[in-house]
Amino acid sequence: MMRHLAVAAVLLTPSAGLTDPITLIDPAAFAWETTAEGVAFAPLHGDRFQGAYQAMVRLPARTVSPPHVKSASMFGVLLQGEMIHYAGDQDPETAQKIGPGAFYSIPGGLGHVSACVSAGPCIAYLSQDAAFDFVPVTP
Repeated sequence: MMRHLAVAAVLLTPSAGLTDPITLIDPAAFAWETTAEGVAFAPLHGDRFQGAYQAMVRLPARTVSPPHVKSASMFGVLLQGEMIHYAGDQDPETAQKIGPGAFYSIPGGLGHVSACVSAGPCIAYLSQDAAFDFVPVTP
């Protein structure tokens, strides 16, 4: 009985075993950093050049990446705009278009193209399981 009470006390103790506080970031406070290509990243958790991270990304309308690979797998949820992501050997005309609320996953090492195909900018939440890189490839 005492063992059950001790377990219950630990489970009911606020932040038991946790060291990080709750993080809340208002969109107006996002620290957007824009690349030379016009793509902007706003860090949410972690440093994208050091290891696993979470960030917001904003692509200008009609932005099309060159074919590339990333070492780490990427996971995203599109929040605004319309995008296509397709393997480097796929015809972009046959790529599935996704809109707000859609989830996508791109395995590390897969040559692919990502494009914001909407008339306005695309904004997505991104997570990668290791550091960000962008290695151009020849299709």
